[in-house]
Amino acid sequence: MSTAPYDVLVLGAGGVGSAALYQLAKRGLRAAAIDRFQPPHIHGSSHGETRIIRQAYFEHPSYVPLLKRSYELWRELEAESQRSLYHETGLVEIGPPDGIVLPGVMRAAEQFDLEIDQLTPVEASRQFPQYLFPDDHLVAFERRAGYLLVEDCVSTFLQLAQQHSGELIGDTQILSWSRDGEGFCVSTSRGEYRAAKLIIAGGSGAVELLKQLNVPLRVLRKHLHWYAIDDLRLQEANGCPCYFFESSHGYFYGFPEITPGGGLKGAEHGGGQELASPWDYEHSADPEDQRRIAAFFQRSIPGVSKRPLRHETCLYTMTPDENFLLGLYPGEERIALAAGLSGHGFKFTAVLGEALADLVERGTSPLPLEFLAPDRFAR
Repeated sequence: MSTAPYDVLVLGAGGVGSAALYQLAKRGLRAAAIDRFQPPHIHGSSHGETRIIRQAYFEHPSYVPLLKRSYELWRELEAESQRSLYHETGLVEIGPPDGIVLPGVMRAAEQFDLEIDQLTPVEASRQFPQYLFPDDHLVAFERRAGYLLVEDCVSTFLQLAQQHSGELIGDTQILSWSRDGEGFCVSTSRGEYRAAKLIIAGGSGAVELLKQLNVPLRVLRKHLHWYAIDDLRLQEANGCPCYFFESSHGYFYGFPEITPGGGLKGAEHGGGQELASPWDYEHSADPEDQRRIAAFFQRSIPGVSKRPLRHETCLYTMTPDENFLLGLYPGEERIALAAGLSGHGFKFTAVLGEALADLVERGTSPLPLEFLAPDRFAR
């Protein structure tokens, strides 16, 4: 048994860090998570009310086994907490036949025998009259897709972790970490903390925490928009699904109106402004981004009004290939890390937390993680 005050320290307590703390505490390990702010908060990637969850993964089919396990873990978390976190609204995806999204969706569905409805634009217009479908595009509907309530998920992980004796050290800036005898020392704005093992899950802060790996991580500022609706068919209560559009104009995604009057949420997946620091950036709306989202609504969801209700910023931490970094720290079996989720990671946080806990506790995970190896850019 370790003589360090903690068995494991988790650096970061956003989506991934909170899930890792929950898994560690549930296993009876002495664990604490350190975060620069008091989570959930608006300064990273785990906020903004909702995130889409889906299984037919166009980005890379190797994510599908992780998603299947993540779905199981979200339901287990709901059962333990008695909270509704995952809402199965379905997801309609639209794109050109020679694009990235629809061919990738169908490949993943075929490889893993996932239930996907492939629709013609005419069929899709009948089923989902809220949306406009170009005649030359393909349409897929994934029934088991939907959304997660982001802040509620983070809060639930942290509350359950604390019930299992896990600790949250909030409002504490992580200055550095270093090896200290048989364990590690983490220097913070509140002093030093020691542990036998580390999990690095710092979100955009991983750029600094993992600088010794020389992985070119980039942090992008992204915008989330909520607009009033004129068409009540765009409400979740009236059966409206989430959406993802690929076109020559870009990639746009979003959610139905969840609560009456709360507005329909939309955002652009591509683009973004690269930041020199994840801690010092403008949170106000960008006029060009607003123009692009308003033009998308006019083209594709005409029942959205021209009246913006709300805006938030969030951060994407990008790897060169836009796939995660997940695994043991190269050359160090006592550190596990998850970073560079590249704007598509929140749906995985439940399974990433489990995988990180497995890695620091046992040195391995039963999941197929090789394609996410942290040392792949150095090979």
